[in-house]
Amino acid sequence: MKQLKLNEGAVGYLFLMPALSVLGTFFVLPILYSVFLSFQKVQLLGEIQYQFIGLKNFQRLAEDDRVWIALRNTVQYVAIVVPAQTVLALTLAVTLNAGIRGKNLWRILYFLPTVTSSAVLTLIFMWMYNSNGLFNQFLSFVGLPTYNWLGDPAVALKGIMVMNIWSTAPFFMVIYLAALQDIPQSLYEAARIDGASAWDQFLHITLPLLKPVSFFVVAMGIIGTFQLFDQAYIFSGGSGGPNNATLTLVLLIYQAVFRDLQMGYAAAIAFLLAAAIITITLIQRKFFAQEN
Repeated sequence: MKQLKLNEGAVGYLFLMPALSVLGTFFVLPILYSVFLSFQKVQLLGEIQYQFIGLKNFQRLAEDDRVWIALRNTVQYVAIVVPAQTVLALTLAVTLNAGIRGKNLWRILYFLPTVTSSAVLTLIFMWMYNSNGLFNQFLSFVGLPTYNWLGDPAVALKGIMVMNIWSTAPFFMVIYLAALQDIPQSLYEAARIDGASAWDQFLHITLPLLKPVSFFVVAMGIIGTFQLFDQAYIFSGGSGGPNNATLTLVLLIYQAVFRDLQMGYAAAIAFLLAAAIITITLIQRKFFAQEN
């Protein structure tokens, strides 16, 4: 009997080996290698050489002003984009779920930004943000002041925020829409019989039943927005300008590796990014737990 259980266990692990091999190769080993790099000074030119320097890479983080600028920009971006895209996604989903005319067409139109290349969207918005672009023409037409969207440090990051809220909300809209269609209609019917208005039904039935989905949407939004790179890179030409206004942690990691050839320091910044994501996600998880 004992031998049979051992054989069954061995067969089980044998079936798990392909998945464990992929996870180990592409997830566990890179993490371990990043830990190793964060304590090293790496010579990339010529023959790769490693020099153990202890915690100097992490000490440098506290002294590097650009790290804290990038962290501030990233946190500001997350704090604005995640709530805005979540609210917009829920609003679009509720609208489509209400049975509006031509809802299939609206679903396609809403979802188009999500399936469009991020680089292409960025180039389109750069054209729209041009001094003579669509946005400034519209602002001028309605009598509002125009902006130097690409060159003003006070506006540049906001321009990326607007673009990403518009392009990412439809993805989360689909998730919310699927969850809304799973809510039993009998709950709404009972609420209407008791005299509940549409707003009361939304507050006391829809929102509470969507809490698990909202947790997922917000968590994925936090993880995704903390990793902002391609739009900031294209907008600034890789510099994080103007005046470091679009510099993010991931862009700083890119610069440390490919421009400054400091792989060990880049690994230390990556761990700062990971710590920020984990901390914010745990705080959000605690908040949703308290709500429940």
